[in-house]
Parts: sequence; C-alpha cells; structure tokens
Amino acid sequence: MSIIVITILALCAIGVTSAIILYFVAQKFKVYEDPRIDEVEEALPAANCGGCGYPGCRGFAEALVKADNIDNFLCPVGGAPVMAHVGAILGHEVKAAEPTVAVVRCNGTCENRPKTNSYDGAASCSIAASLYGGETGCQFGCLGLGECVDACNFDAMYMDEETGLPVIDEDKCVSCGACVKACPNDIIELRKKGPKSRRIFVSCVNKDKGAVAKKACSVACIGCGKCVKECPFDAITLENNLAYIDYNKCRLCRKCVVVCPTHAIHELNFPPRKEKPVAADTKTVKPVVSPKAQTEAKTNDSKEETSDNK
Repeated sequence: MSIIVITILALCAIGVTSAIILYFVAQKFKVYEDPRIDEVEEALPAANCGGCGYPGCRGFAEALVKADNIDNFLCPVGGAPVMAHVGAILGHEVKAAEPTVAVVRCNGTCENRPKTNSYDGAASCSIAASLYGGETGCQFGCLGLGECVDACNFDAMYMDEETGLPVIDEDKCVSCGACVKACPNDIIELRKKGPKSRRIFVSCVNKDKGAVAKKACSVACIGCGKCVKECPFDAITLENNLAYIDYNKCRLCRKCVVVCPTHAIHELNFPPRKEKPVAADTKTVKPVVSPKAQTEAKTNDSKEETSDNK
C-alpha cells in the first residue's frame, strides 16, 4: 500500500470515529424543546415589541407553553383573539381581558405651563431629564422632545405642535407599553379603555405642594382632596400631594370632575353634560300688577269697607 492510501484510510477512520462520538454526546446532552413552542410563536403577531414582558415573541411563547395557567398572560398587540388561539393550541380556556390604552397624564400645554428657560441640547427626553427639570417650573411634566413617539412602533403617537404634548391615536394603540418605558418622567400610563372608550383620570403627576404646583401650571393637581371626599366608591387616593384614580374601582360617575378646582381631572369620550333648569322661587317672586289694576283693587276694598260699616 502506498502512503497516500494509508493516509486516506486513517483520516476516514478518524472521521467516522469522531462522528460516532459526537452523536452519542449530542444524544446525552440533548435539550428537549416542546414542539408547541413553534406553534404558539406562529400564532403570535411577531411584533417583538416586548409589551408582554418577555424578550420577543419567542420568549413569550416559551413562557406560555411552560405555564400551567395563562390567564395572567396577554399579548397586547394581538389581544383577545390571539390569546384565544394560543389557548386552543395549549388546551387552556382563556378569560377575555379588558383592553387597555396608553394615556398621557400631563396637561401642561404651552398655555397652561409657561416656559421659564430654553433647552439647547440633544433632542432626547432621557438626556434632558438627567440634566435638569425642564423648560418650565414643573419638573414632573412632559419634556416635549418626543422620545415616546420615537419608541412607538405602530405610528400611534405624534407630537402636537400647538400644545407641545404627545397625542395618542386610540385606534392604532396596541398597548405595548413601549412609550411608557421610554418616558423618563413616567407621565404615560396604560389604563383600561372602559365602556365606549370612556375614561376618567388625573392628568397631572406633579408632587409639589399646592401653591408651588399651581404657580408652575394652572391646571396642576394641588392635592386639595375634594375629589377624594366626593368619590362614593373609594377609587381616589391622595399621596404626596397628588390624587390618583384607580381605574379598577372607578365607576365613571364623574362627580370628582365637577369638584376639582383646577380642572386637573379629565373625562374622555363622555356625552356633554345636561344643564339643569333653574327653578323659580315662588315665595320670593311677586306677581307684577299694573297701576290700573292696583287702583281698581283699592276702590273695591273701600266700597267693601263702607258696606260693612252700614
């Protein structure tokens, strides 16, 4: 045999032996993956937004397959239909979750919250928040640089040039929570849409005392507590000079909206209030009598007195 043939045979033997060893090693340390993970991932919308709390749809699918109960899981993009499909794949009955929507809890418009200085730096809310309190006297409100808009992957937000505040398109918002995470001042919150998209919330996050907050913004919550006393359902709490409405307890009676002295409580998508007619006070209002009628009445009274004397 030539040296070349021996070399080829030796290499083939080494290759076959290595392949056999690798096969048994792979079988020994094989990690089993439930095939349902792929099915669940295909059922998800593949948005990879992270709104579910997991790193992408793959991570969410793995968590769903491993869970014994998926009632507390929700895909904000797909909503109830997608979760029902996932439940059918995994053999779980899924309770319909009430839809939520992002809400901007700041009404510090250019008119309500005048500027006291000018920011000349990077157009980033995170950078601006780390450097100073903002261009107004309120250090808690919206910085107006649109970082939340940039974070939205569904074109559901835009900056209003007139007010300087972000606006949320309810029809496009999937409640993924990306804008909530992006806001350094935590003024954006996910709240229940409510029946007919009606919601009541305190549109302020200012924790300063009443006089300071009112000076910085004319529509700030001053922590007076009137709304807390007025609410018949204990849905409003007052902490750190700021009122907060629990959407799980709120029954949308709107009594708190009327008593708020600074109009910091907002009501969305409600019909206009009916004005109550003013009832006339019959005790104080006297009928108008013409001078001629008064003269005739006096004449009749004098005649009656004369007849009585006779």
